[in-house]
Amino acid sequence: MKALIVEDDSDLRRQLKQQLEQRGYTVEESDNGREALYLGQEYEYDIAVVDIGLPEVSGLDVIRGWRAQSKTVPVLVLTARGDWQDKVEGLEAGADDYLAKPFHAEELLARLNALVRRASGHASPVLGFGPLELDTAARVVKLNGEEVRLTSYEYRTLEYLMLNAGKTISKAELTEHLYHQDYDRDSNVLEVFIRRLRQKLDPEQSLKPIITVRGLGYRFALDSTDQA
Repeated sequence: MKALIVEDDSDLRRQLKQQLEQRGYTVEESDNGREALYLGQEYEYDIAVVDIGLPEVSGLDVIRGWRAQSKTVPVLVLTARGDWQDKVEGLEAGADDYLAKPFHAEELLARLNALVRRASGHASPVLGFGPLELDTAARVVKLNGEEVRLTSYEYRTLEYLMLNAGKTISKAELTEHLYHQDYDRDSNVLEVFIRRLRQKLDPEQSLKPIITVRGLGYRFALDSTDQA
């Protein structure tokens, strides 16, 4: 998942970046509202964390600007503890959730996980597709009830495809949303991840969860069995 952190406090921004990266996010950051407004309008993100009190352009105006441009990225706003007016104004500006400072890292990560899921149409943290389940909270994948051991990159690739099940995802989009900017975009590493996922999830080649759409990319092809 690709996240944008907009926070002018350098220490907090660094902590947020570290926490999200440890959770598997690819993170970009900004310390002012003007740059954040541009980034959100020009690039696609899976989630954004926005502080309300930003220099140059306020966090509220950043969100309003994104929404005016029909940008639907889920936004979590950071507010001062007990400032209910900030919370209300943030939600009215187009934010999807809020979190008061100071906060616990686990609560932040849980809220972001929920926002990403809901944006993809999944209310439950467990994504069910026939015999295959992916628990986005525990970051565990099971096939027929048995845990499938995946590397971090394999998990991230599968999670993104499952959250976008039924859609054809280009290699460029996968690379953009899953890997850091210094990732070798001309390499065949992504193809290796896909091949390994197929081997681990479909050893008998009967399930065919990930199909290749020639010239376009990959598609997660199983039907959802979510009950939520």
